[in-house]
Amino acid sequence: MITRNAFLASLAAAGLGLATVLGVSTAAQAATQWDMPTPYGDRTFHTVNIREFADDVRERTDGELDITVHANGSLIGHAEIKNSVRRGIVPIGELIMSRLANENPIFEVDSVPYLANNYENARLLWEASRDVIAEELAEQQLRLLFAVPWPPQGIYTKQPVESADDLRNLNMRAYNTASERLAQLVGAVPTQVEVPDIPTAFSTGRVDAMVTSPATGADTQAWDYLSHFNHAQLWLPKNMVIVSEKAFSRLDEATRQAVLDAAETAEARGWEMSQQETEDALQTLRDNGIEVTEPSPELTEALEQIGDTMTQEWGERAGEQGMRILQSYRELRQ
Repeated sequence: MITRNAFLASLAAAGLGLATVLGVSTAAQAATQWDMPTPYGDRTFHTVNIREFADDVRERTDGELDITVHANGSLIGHAEIKNSVRRGIVPIGELIMSRLANENPIFEVDSVPYLANNYENARLLWEASRDVIAEELAEQQLRLLFAVPWPPQGIYTKQPVESADDLRNLNMRAYNTASERLAQLVGAVPTQVEVPDIPTAFSTGRVDAMVTSPATGADTQAWDYLSHFNHAQLWLPKNMVIVSEKAFSRLDEATRQAVLDAAETAEARGWEMSQQETEDALQTLRDNGIEVTEPSPELTEALEQIGDTMTQEWGERAGEQGMRILQSYRELRQ
């Protein structure tokens, strides 16, 4: 690889004056470099979408802003991404929104069972909650760029699930407070496991079941460690991309607008990818021997009752902000 000094020397040898050489050097250094951590692997559609977002930003800014995506938690672990952006360790990052529920319950509005369990209602819920969530992030000098849902969450097990009793006493993988609470309400034992660790957690007996999307099951090759997927469509949790307001404000106006435009495009593209991923991942599970079923009436009734309980609990925790979201959501659904 040619060094900077050798590069400048070659320009000088070509007869360019010092001012021209220094001008080229300054231009070469002008591009802003951003590192962007994400918890998910390269095959995950969220990561694919984010890489397209980074390419789009690079193209829209003629290379003036270059975002390097670090997938699979390789740069920063999931639990630390939000605080790393807030503290300026990295300028931008992706995380699942509901991971911040312990900070404020509004971040898990998309993980309340059956509040919005299809794409149409999930879009309306996002429309109703986006401004409230963006305001909360702004209090921490974080800017919300865009959010994309996972496919509807279902239940993976090693045996058929016909009723909630079939989940009792199982060690169930959890990834947010909603999945923890769901596990508790069905009598299972919630166990926090990040996506890259799922296969090992099953193979070592750390977990026996999990609530997650068809996409995650396909990405982690669930057929290697379990046999059943119940397409319960509990909720559609979203990943969000946030940027440090300090880092964002350092960009010139044209570059900031380019980032916002690329983010808008990425959100629209991501929602379409998510819907397609649902169909593709379900077929992938079937093709590899996973038995994909719909919930029985008995299981549906039990899960809907749990959804009612968790909706009430969420409303009590979320307070005035939660009421704003629910009121707006109800109005949009009319």
